[in-house]
Amino acid sequence: MIIELEKEDFYKCRDILHENGLIEVKAIIEGINTGRVFVDDQNVPTTGFVWLGNNDGFIFFGNEANLAFNQELNSFIEGVIKPEAAKVGLKWFEALGDHADWHKSLERTFQHRPLGSWNQRVYQYKGKFSKIQKGCTLDDRYKVHKLDSYFYANNQAINMERMVVKVLESWSSMESSFKSGIGYCITYENKIVSSCFSVFTNGDIHSIAIETAEEHRGKKLAQHLTYHFINACVDANKIPYWDCVEQNKASIAVAEACGFEMVYRYGGSEFPIHP
Repeated sequence: MIIELEKEDFYKCRDILHENGLIEVKAIIEGINTGRVFVDDQNVPTTGFVWLGNNDGFIFFGNEANLAFNQELNSFIEGVIKPEAAKVGLKWFEALGDHADWHKSLERTFQHRPLGSWNQRVYQYKGKFSKIQKGCTLDDRYKVHKLDSYFYANNQAINMERMVVKVLESWSSMESSFKSGIGYCITYENKIVSSCFSVFTNGDIHSIAIETAEEHRGKKLAQHLTYHFINACVDANKIPYWDCVEQNKASIAVAEACGFEMVYRYGGSEFPIHP
């Protein structure tokens, strides 16, 4: 029987996480980032999945060959996940595996559905301090800020609330993101136009969420912020982690221009769950 764990019981899943699995799972199990956890057994789980707090997917972990779990999964999605997803406007079930064997298992489990798939690339930065490349200088009207408690309390950016909403998709509070995460943003005429912050972290590795307003793209703002993020990670002895869809050529270009190295690929499956 698939059940949802209370946050205080997430620790019971530690021993079944893959050593080199996706950091989002570890971040949620350790209570650093927000998310929900569903497992096959409340006391001694062997298989489960996390629903990412930012609604960016469902990641499966543990024993991918758990027949009872896999057989119940479709009815659980229809009876529990689908109504909950409707409340937050989530229309697609995006399924990922904590290790490679999950991909085939999920394809078999969902084979009766209109199943789509895609590939992801994971990059890590393994170098020392990064230097901003020539041609990456900013117009004087752009200002770089560290996303910390001082900026949050004292900056008068007119769209600060939107930044807060974005951060709180994966953090329980702004204070927790300042304490455990790393982040920077760029303002233009008192408006945040680009941001780069830790969307998930397992403590040592920081996954980057980066976004630039459409009207300010093409000006290397993302690349500029990434350099700041990299150097803050290196200074704190942390590892920057970049995860993007393989078709996102712009994201890949920024990662590689900033010195990230691809460490592995993995696949995902998706199907609609809207009414």
